[in-house]
Amino acid sequence: MATDIAEQPAGYARLLTPEYADPIARVAAVIARRRPRHVVFTARGTSDHAALYAAYLTEIRLGLPAGLASPSALTVFGARPDYSDALVVGVSQSGGSPDLTEVLRVARDSGALTLAVTNAPDSPLAAAAELSVDIAAGHERAVAATKTYTAELLALLMLVEGVRAGDGVLPDEERAALDGLPELAARTLDDSTPTQLAPRYRFAARLVTTGRGYAYPTAREAALKLMETSYLPALAFSGADLLHGPLAMTDPDVPVLAVIGSGPGGGSMREVLPRLGERGADVVAVGSADVEASARMAVPEVDERYAPLLDILPLQRLALALALARGEDPDAPRGLKKVTATM
Repeated sequence: MATDIAEQPAGYARLLTPEYADPIARVAAVIARRRPRHVVFTARGTSDHAALYAAYLTEIRLGLPAGLASPSALTVFGARPDYSDALVVGVSQSGGSPDLTEVLRVARDSGALTLAVTNAPDSPLAAAAELSVDIAAGHERAVAATKTYTAELLALLMLVEGVRAGDGVLPDEERAALDGLPELAARTLDDSTPTQLAPRYRFAARLVTTGRGYAYPTAREAALKLMETSYLPALAFSGADLLHGPLAMTDPDVPVLAVIGSGPGGGSMREVLPRLGERGADVVAVGSADVEASARMAVPEVDERYAPLLDILPLQRLALALALARGEDPDAPRGLKKVTATM
């Protein structure tokens, strides 16, 4: 897991090379020409959080309604939704889950433009789709996904911005900003704060993660990593939903990881922090915003769209360090395997 985490800056750089960026641009140009009226994502686990990030991008940057499909509606209940005029995107590291493949098959049969975003270009998911994108993360050693998650984020970001450009080609300003991500990611991973914080939560019984907008998928992915590697119950809420009831369970014994950037989403989290303070919660702020908290894992400031590519890095390292501090083996989570086939 440590090796996979450390490879992420190189993974960003690789995906930005013409070998992989140009095919993404060609796919984005096809989507722009087809002019879908709405976008539906289908994914499981970690990839579900990447899909949620893409849904935010799609609605904010493209102005298209976006949502996540329920694969069981098709595979368990036999539903056959009308996906005509839609872009249906399957996001999966392995591309091997039958239910996601079935969603793309049904969608394609009903007239949708279908796309697979995967680390396995020869997978059943990619074969079922009209278009495919290779996230080029390389072999992932650990069961808990890290570098494939961030590669999905970057590929989806490049895709959406390419569609927005109309011809698939990223504007020069956008491309220059993305080219800076590998160095920023390396700098973020060099910070030892996550390792120093881990012993503090060794005996935690449960934990809460929260964020809004682009940061909400990060909060959900952080919770999943903690549950996978430390077997620590971790509940993820949007900052808004946290105030609608779950706030009542927070207290000094329930640590809160709050993902707070410098954009509108981070600004909306500033009303959440005082409420957590009233509960005496132990809050760790993650991100570029300089806010008052019990501790902080700082991340370089970037456009809020890019922040999930950096914010998750210290949280991955925290999950790894916390698992080790609790005497667990993060490379062999009990009951889990790399490819989970669901129907």
